[in-house]
Amino acid sequence: MMNTPEVVTEQQWEAARQRLLVKEKELTRARDALAAERRRMPWLAVQNDYQFDGPEGRTNLLGLFEGRRQLIIYRAFFEPGVIGWPDHACHGCSMMADQVAHLTHLNARDTTFAYASRAPQPDIARLKERMGWTMPWYTMTDEWDADFGVDEWHGTNAFVRTGDRVFRTYFVNNRGDEALGSTWSYLDLSALGRQETWEDSPAGYPQSAPYDWWNWHDNYDRPEQAQGPMRRAAEDG
Repeated sequence: MMNTPEVVTEQQWEAARQRLLVKEKELTRARDALAAERRRMPWLAVQNDYQFDGPEGRTNLLGLFEGRRQLIIYRAFFEPGVIGWPDHACHGCSMMADQVAHLTHLNARDTTFAYASRAPQPDIARLKERMGWTMPWYTMTDEWDADFGVDEWHGTNAFVRTGDRVFRTYFVNNRGDEALGSTWSYLDLSALGRQETWEDSPAGYPQSAPYDWWNWHDNYDRPEQAQGPMRRAAEDG
């Protein structure tokens, strides 16, 4: 028999929730502080011209940015020799793919998200269609996975670019990956963060007020329809 907690009155339950809420707020502030420290991590210049195959043909790491300033890559295991091949990617990588939020919100913060595997592009296209996944997914063609710590295990690498120069800014794997998937979790891994004014970021980092950029995922071409501008318009009207 399962040993369950006691059953209490509504007042007792609310008191217990408030006690736990204190600890939850402490955890939130600690997570924010950790993200601020992450934004101050040194950058590592990427020296090699790594090559990938994509739906439009061969490209390099810079091409994976799709013109944006930041890039986050999850190394997924979908290839010969992996459990599930050729019908599925590995179980954990597939669960991760199911969690990925609508990427338009990341794109609105000048950030691209992509998957990378060893499987050929036709197999990746077939798997994406079967599973309903829409993220960009590239085929590694060289030692990129070994050089970035994901040749034997999954992991998420974060990059930033200045012009044509690419820098590695962060890396997480093992249980550090398991909570990823939301827009916020990926932005918190990135060098620039959420880019909102409440964040503790180095001077000169791009930032805007919270809510000013939040929009419906099919409406980012209409910034006047974002939450902040719409709220202010309603208050003024």
